[in-house]
Amino acid sequence: MTATLSIPTISIVTPSFNRVKYLAATMDSVLSQSYPRLEYVVVDGGSTDGSAELISHRGDELTWSVSEPDDGAWEAVNKGFAHTSGEIMGWLGSDDLLMPWTLSVIGELFAAFPQVEWLTTLYPTVCDEHGRAVRCSQLPAFSKDAFFRGANLPGAGWSGAGFIQQEATFWRRSLWERAGGRLEESLRLAADFELWSRFHRADAQLYGVGTPLAAFRLHGDQKSQSEFEAYIEEALDVFLRYGGVPPTSGFASRLRQAVAPFVPRHVRASVGQVLERALGFPAADIPQRCLLYEGLEEGWRIEGR
Repeated sequence: MTATLSIPTISIVTPSFNRVKYLAATMDSVLSQSYPRLEYVVVDGGSTDGSAELISHRGDELTWSVSEPDDGAWEAVNKGFAHTSGEIMGWLGSDDLLMPWTLSVIGELFAAFPQVEWLTTLYPTVCDEHGRAVRCSQLPAFSKDAFFRGANLPGAGWSGAGFIQQEATFWRRSLWERAGGRLEESLRLAADFELWSRFHRADAQLYGVGTPLAAFRLHGDQKSQSEFEAYIEEALDVFLRYGGVPPTSGFASRLRQAVAPFVPRHVRASVGQVLERALGFPAADIPQRCLLYEGLEEGWRIEGR
């Protein structure tokens, strides 16, 4: 890892409400990494299931914590970040998990590449109720152009590459402040998608990282399929409000997805442009960049344009 004096402080916030069954594992996935410059905040919404006692038990390891009624997860995250000062930021749901290497990797990447304002994994991972990784998919590189053409909003009536995994996404505080400095609390579900929209509108390139960084946990206590559909509907409203343009052809979208596994990641956008030209759709310049590990001697490098 980069020398301790050069790595940035990382601020992580966990909002929670009645998730004591999973909260201990979530907190441990952050605190057990022994990252030397960590600010970890847990904001509990007044749980009645023993969460407050669990948080209090590890209180001396936390930068700040509170257990009091609030207006939901987005207010909790905003409240938590207000008690942090770290250069790098991210939030982790109270039933999700960071990978054991996540903090050291993102600390090293942000230290090594000052041009990187935000990053996320190219390998979003899902774990089961017991914390076992059960699914890991691969996403193509990200771009502002692709985002506002629906690539990261699958399920909204067209084929998409996949969601930007919230728990595996981290950014610089300077970008957070430039983009408004808070989550949109008026939204019920899609505040993460709205934040990504603002980051893109601030012309910040999203870098994809070639390793899993976090796991979204699937379990029986989660919201129903109807809630997922409500998320898509709310995110679609955000997408259109920020000027997103749905894919002009469902066929073109599906065709891009079909060829993606056979095309090197850094040229997929160019292939998409060729396909769209061939089908008569307007081309676009799609910058995209990935952070890939090349070995002990070479370390991390940027791939793409």
